[in-house]
Amino acid sequence: MSTGLPLPRVEARAKVTGAARYAVEHSADGVAYGWIVTSTVARGRIEAIDTAAALAAPEVVAVITHENAPRLQPVDDHELRVLQAPEVSYRGQIVGVVVAESLESAREAAALVRVDYAAEGHDVLLVRDHPKLYRPEKVNPNYPTDTSFGDFDGAFAAAEVRVDVTYTTPAFHNNPMEPHATLAVWDEDGLTLYESSQGAPTARAPVAKVLGLADERVRVVAEHVGGGFGSKGTPRPHAVLAAVAAQVTGRPVKLAVTRQQMFQITGYRTPTVQRMRLGADADGRLVAIGHDVQEQTSTVREFAEQTATPTRVMYAGANRRTTHLVAALDVPTPSWMRAPGECPGMYALESAMDELAVAAGIDPVALRVRNDPEVDPEEGVPFSSRNLVACLREGAARFGWDARDPRPSTRREGRWLVGSGVASSTYPARCRPAQAFARAEAGGRHFVVGIGATDIGTGARTVLTQVAAETLGVEPGQVTMMVGDSALPHAPVAGGSAGTASWGSAVQGACRALRAQLDASGGPSGTDTVEATYDTTEDLERQKELSRHAFGAQFVTLRVDVDSGEIRVDRLLGVFAAGRILNPRTARSQFIGGMTMGMAMALMEESVVDLEFGDYLNHDLAQYHVPVNADIPSIEAHWIDEEDPDVNPLGVKGIGEIGIVGTAAAVGNAFFHATGVRIRDLPLRPDRVLGALG
Repeated sequence: MSTGLPLPRVEARAKVTGAARYAVEHSADGVAYGWIVTSTVARGRIEAIDTAAALAAPEVVAVITHENAPRLQPVDDHELRVLQAPEVSYRGQIVGVVVAESLESAREAAALVRVDYAAEGHDVLLVRDHPKLYRPEKVNPNYPTDTSFGDFDGAFAAAEVRVDVTYTTPAFHNNPMEPHATLAVWDEDGLTLYESSQGAPTARAPVAKVLGLADERVRVVAEHVGGGFGSKGTPRPHAVLAAVAAQVTGRPVKLAVTRQQMFQITGYRTPTVQRMRLGADADGRLVAIGHDVQEQTSTVREFAEQTATPTRVMYAGANRRTTHLVAALDVPTPSWMRAPGECPGMYALESAMDELAVAAGIDPVALRVRNDPEVDPEEGVPFSSRNLVACLREGAARFGWDARDPRPSTRREGRWLVGSGVASSTYPARCRPAQAFARAEAGGRHFVVGIGATDIGTGARTVLTQVAAETLGVEPGQVTMMVGDSALPHAPVAGGSAGTASWGSAVQGACRALRAQLDASGGPSGTDTVEATYDTTEDLERQKELSRHAFGAQFVTLRVDVDSGEIRVDRLLGVFAAGRILNPRTARSQFIGGMTMGMAMALMEESVVDLEFGDYLNHDLAQYHVPVNADIPSIEAHWIDEEDPDVNPLGVKGIGEIGIVGTAAAVGNAFFHATGVRIRDLPLRPDRVLGALG
């Protein structure tokens, strides 16, 4: 039995010795270096570009702008059509690239490019009831924009206990350890991109299309990736820019996005304004659930985050309505960030549930248990498994919830007010079609398994190695797992918490098929190789209609300094129901990482809009604050044993995102319990805390 064991990462030695190669660490003969030139206005038009000084600078190979760039093909993602027109749609948009013999020379020459703009007035701030709000046709990825069941207005008006509150969240930016980066190499076979990508196979088609190439003439390699959190889930403009630069110069080109530029061209989580209306009877049973969302997109491409969708699945209630509105502003296009939709949406829902518990005089855990549905509240189909109540009860027992005095602002230690809070979490348990091969070599003593999956630091290589070894009946050391290359069998992106379920099911199928071939033939002999392939498409098409979700509960204890407004989290505990846990070591890492980001969302992270220039003021890690070890003295991740044979062939649920969901609400609820004051705008900054405490 290989799965279920805490196998260390199979690539650990390569990473700690530096042998693991990330995107721009790959080598190429004659390589040159690119540096991006970005716009300094938020809206307008380029009137003139003077590149003479840059071209005359030492070691400069080329300066490429919209005036001399190759023409690109129309694609759905207009962000990929770099350097095609003089129009500027947001500050930080790519307006040129300098290619030189060294990175330093490219950077120096980029500062010499002079761009004259005809600037226009810009609109970069999402406010409540923005005049540009409209209803999108769908929300990410393809959910209905709005849903409505029963008579929400009538039921809410007649409810014995009502909560009608509005929450706001700011923009948040992905900040993976490895910035977005690309090495582009052209040869007689086409284009190879060594790319920091969450999906090598899925990146190939859009890059090929915008460049006017057949898919088979593009290869994307993402051997090792230093994190992504969703920002690397689709190709970003820099990848096409690197390909264009390499095409124009006839040289391999390395192009790395700076940390500051990542706040402009690699995506972010949209700010939100969320109105929550909950109506219940005197016993706390929900009779009306309303969730109305306002958020932003860009004028370049629409991205509508699915913020209200978790409200559609969480709690029972006959009368319900969810809506989404977006405003197209002069800003970069929002994109995926860990648990898009579920993360900000559950912050609002779980905060409102806490407010409802206070209004009804019911324990917050008991209120959630009381409203646990038997079937999916809106789809009307059974859950493949739903163990939210088990997570709440297990978490409450581990946390010591029963000893909590429910009265707010009653516990004080010196100048610190102390409180505790709880919130639920959920995330869809997706599984997408995937393909894999398994090959027996060296007389059956060694096996090679290949799939186009991408390990972005989650431990995917390791877990897939365990699945293969267990299915083949061999030790993990006998298996070489090949991932991170579009030349391998097609696999979906590392996103949506669907990676292990999708890839693992394909790997399991290929290894079973290989095992059957070996058993039928008596095994390989000598140097013969035997190979089998598997495609999970038909397996998934045969699955019965069920509501597939992971669930969890987070508990928080924190302290609030009444003099400084500082908040210190003392304890953060999560319990999750996420199907079969294949590797407790990597699983714990993912849960803890998600909860840490959720705490940061509540207390620290915030992208601050510069209204004058239309950019973000705090566009680096000196000013965009993320937590360090000292910020969380105690963080615990636990899970319950959950067997769910109907969720997918492997029986697993994704765990990469559910940890962040609900955590911010648990922190906010603990703050209320400590102080008796509710702050509904994130983050809970010291200035807001002091203002609320008076």
